[in-house]
Amino acid sequence: MSMDKEVAPSRKLIAGVLLMMLVVSLSALAQQQTAAPSASTTTSAPHNELFAGYSWYDPRGYYTGDVAGVAFKAPSITPGFAAAYTRNYGNVFGFTVDYSGHFGDANHVNTFLVGPQLKWRAEHFQPFGQILAGLAVISAPNTIRGTQYQGAVGAGGGFDLLLTEKFGIRLLQADYIYTNWEQGAATGTPSRWNSVRLQGGLLYQWGFNPTVPVSAACSAQPSSIMAGEPVKVTATGSNFNPKKTVSYAWTSTGGKVSGTDATTTVDTNGLAPGTYTVKATLSDGAKKNPNVAECNATFTVNEPPKHPPTISCTANPSTVRAGDACNIACNGNSPDGRPLTYTHNATGGRLTPDGANATLDTTGAAAGPITVNSTVSDDRGLTASTSSSCSVEAPPAAPTASKLNEITFPNEKKPARVDNTAKAILDDVALRLQREPSSKAVVVGYATAEETKKKANANLAAQRAVNTKACLDGEEVSCENQSKQIDPSRIEVRTGTGDQNKAEIWIVPSGASFTGEGTTPVDESKFKAQARTAAGAKAAKKAPKKAAK
Repeated sequence: MSMDKEVAPSRKLIAGVLLMMLVVSLSALAQQQTAAPSASTTTSAPHNELFAGYSWYDPRGYYTGDVAGVAFKAPSITPGFAAAYTRNYGNVFGFTVDYSGHFGDANHVNTFLVGPQLKWRAEHFQPFGQILAGLAVISAPNTIRGTQYQGAVGAGGGFDLLLTEKFGIRLLQADYIYTNWEQGAATGTPSRWNSVRLQGGLLYQWGFNPTVPVSAACSAQPSSIMAGEPVKVTATGSNFNPKKTVSYAWTSTGGKVSGTDATTTVDTNGLAPGTYTVKATLSDGAKKNPNVAECNATFTVNEPPKHPPTISCTANPSTVRAGDACNIACNGNSPDGRPLTYTHNATGGRLTPDGANATLDTTGAAAGPITVNSTVSDDRGLTASTSSSCSVEAPPAAPTASKLNEITFPNEKKPARVDNTAKAILDDVALRLQREPSSKAVVVGYATAEETKKKANANLAAQRAVNTKACLDGEEVSCENQSKQIDPSRIEVRTGTGDQNKAEIWIVPSGASFTGEGTTPVDESKFKAQARTAAGAKAAKKAPKKAAK
């Protein structure tokens, strides 16, 4: 029963030590995976650690004395010292070489152990755990068993308190160490030692990695904008202690920035075109020697787009007679809302500008198209041009006299008589003259040489012209038609040269003249119109009487 009572506390101690090692190991591994080491703080691992200090050892087992078969409980050993060297590989894992010496009255115990160590590195308080294996040199002075060399394994952990980057205190290290004492003879006691070792002392560490300064990088998105569009700027710090809260301060050479987060938004309303710089200052907030990093990001405010103006012009009317005016109407527009001015020039005529419009005077202009070029300009010098065209018609050809028709005189007995065929032709002539009240008629009478051999026909050509006129103006009663009477002043009679028994009727429009080449005017006072029929003759005789009444 006594032996079981001795072993039970050892088991509890072993379980406690193993549990502590498990917790420390898991914490260290978690730190290794979630926190990158920062060479700018004391939480980064040194390459080398050296511990030296006091060591207390409780064998928690039995040893044999001088009398065979008699075992004694090994007492705890108060006098002792310890030393350990650890080589670190990374921020968590290290390999430890451990020595401890204990010198009691009944027993001397020296351990030489090696094994891995895991340490969770905070800024000051750093727990660790380790597993060790090696050799235990146990001696019992003044006994027949002398000195024994036994294998030993152990596990444990402790707590270091860093005072500076290199110096610290090992507050406590507790290890369970398993080894044996060979009894040599049956004693009824177990040979194993479930030892407990407690240590404390000074810690020195050296061989740190070169210090990597903290840094920061800034980026702006988008980096090219129009005034009024927001810009997001983000600062990313490097090598800061992950256990420190980094603060952010923002400034800008243009726009408004605010906030203390890793990202800020720049208000760019009202900014002139140009490039602006946003500066971020990062600090870990340490009271002494805080780690500070700065970075810059730039963004560009682009000039507003310059859209040239537009213009369209029309000519009204598009076709004019020489001397008439042509109106040019233009419509200009600036997509950017800029003020506009207009200029005009023409390839002919005389142009009078009036802002967006102009008037083209075509007096003296040659027939054909006249191009008017119009240009609109804004206050930035951007322009647009267009053209419109006004055509000047060629002046109408001068009116000329033209032969309208002719009648013949086939009656040999009455060679100057206007027959019914001729009358029908003259009716058409009268209608034409009625439709053209500004036109005149010229009647040219002809006679053949054979006809004029007779003395009575000496003036046959003139008589034929007079008779023809009489049928047009209504003087010859048998030709009278009130709806077709033509003012006698509009009809001129002439004689022509030519061997023909006819009378030509020419129409002379307003503005034209009858050249009369080869013709001679007839003195109508020397001729009297001859009646076309007997009834016409009687009517002619009565006409003066009617006039007298």
